Amino acid sequence: MKRLILIYVLCAPVVNSTTTAKPNVLFIAVDDLNDWIGCMGGHPQARTPNLDRLAASGILFNNAHCAAPSCNPSRTAIFTGLSPHRSGIYRNNQKMREALPDTEILPKTFSRAGYWAGGSGKMLHYFIDARSWDEYFPKKETESPFPRTLYPKQRPVSIPREPWQYVETDWAALDATDEEYGGDFLVAKWVSEKLARKHDKPFFLACGIYRPHEPWFVPKKYFDAFPLDKIQLPPGYRADDLDDLSAAAKKLAHNRYFPHIRAHKQWKQGIQGYLASIAFADAMVGRVMAALERGPNRDNTIVVLWSDHGWHLGEKMRWQKFTGWRVSTRVPLIVRAPKGTPGLPQGTKPGARCGKPVSLLSLFSTLTELASLPPKTDNDGPSLVRLLQNPKADWPHVALTYLKEPGSYGLSGERWRYIHYADGGEELYDIQTDPHEWNNLAYSPDQQAKLGEMRGMAPKEFAPVARPKNPSLKELSWHPAGESPIPASLPKGSECEIVIT
Repeated sequence: MKRLILIYVLCAPVVNSTTTAKPNVLFIAVDDLNDWIGCMGGHPQARTPNLDRLAASGILFNNAHCAAPSCNPSRTAIFTGLSPHRSGIYRNNQKMREALPDTEILPKTFSRAGYWAGGSGKMLHYFIDARSWDEYFPKKETESPFPRTLYPKQRPVSIPREPWQYVETDWAALDATDEEYGGDFLVAKWVSEKLARKHDKPFFLACGIYRPHEPWFVPKKYFDAFPLDKIQLPPGYRADDLDDLSAAAKKLAHNRYFPHIRAHKQWKQGIQGYLASIAFADAMVGRVMAALERGPNRDNTIVVLWSDHGWHLGEKMRWQKFTGWRVSTRVPLIVRAPKGTPGLPQGTKPGARCGKPVSLLSLFSTLTELASLPPKTDNDGPSLVRLLQNPKADWPHVALTYLKEPGSYGLSGERWRYIHYADGGEELYDIQTDPHEWNNLAYSPDQQAKLGEMRGMAPKEFAPVARPKNPSLKELSWHPAGESPIPASLPKGSECEIVIT
């Protein structure tokens, strides 16, 4: 009997260590990155060796889509697990904590489960949410996620700035080293230092790389890799691309940026700046991944890399984001889980690709399942663990991307995409034969059955746009019109919202 007890005592810790070990999580966001990375083939000149290497070591979801094609609603959906059509957060000018004052976000969920939750750089939309993190760089109390960054003293540099223009639409090569530049270099440095040491607790570590978000100012060596005389236009560009679209779609396509950029002969320069900024972001991801590989946490860290939405560089005659087209909704998503991960003991298969339509909304439920944390009961995104086990598994879901008006959305299936506008306009594309969405089949007699099928997959109800509480509104006086005619509206500034109650 004593011998049996002794054997049990010796074995028990081994069983315990393999069944209760909590995996670390490295959560990497790259801002405004479309499919212009090597392994996704979005642009033939893209140089992303580190992203490609990471994809080769895990699973690349090459049909992943954002929950919204703008930073705030996309990131809010990722960090809360709540879809825009339920939270009411559809736009950049809304504030997450005004609409969702008590909602727990991803790092806090891990912190409550015994993790150290730390982060650096942009993860939420221009704020940190200090209460949800144990540590942040810059300091979480500042609520500013950006370290010092070198910008030109005189701006704009490349393109004249109009009154309506976003102040950061600009690009230039900087005569500086990565370290002198700061910004994402400092974020990567801080994250790398955390990865280089052992921790008393498992960690949830977030790394927010800001480039290729505008402005496209990065050190000169990244521009030098893309000589201007060799720059190629986006493969998805076609001059007559809007001919078969609805009035709502054409209105969305035609913003003032693309004509302004072309008028000043800056199209190829803008593409160069975007490619250079992607290359810089890739180098920063490489620094972080090298620190993980060299450090003590390599074999017990889940890595997830994502971008919040894509970006137009002339496709659909548009510059920027905010659309339901694939160039704006499709994003890189890479997941790598080591062997021994509680929710996936076999780990991910290196070099696997998954073409199922998935949403970034699923990241919350995926990570809690991988780490064997209690599931969040109100999560809107299905866990991707089934696809991590088998990338070709049955997947009955579609990925939905919500535009700024409730009832306007893009819907992505495995082969087909459907776009619906609140005014009733529709688009249908066969991505297998038309990856750039040049041919709208919504009005084709042969595709009416498919159109009806795609309509049936969409939500039937949409939360209204969440409004700020009255104390945060500036009170405006009401001035009734008199006898004189009302002057014409000539807006010159940036868009703002006025609520009349």
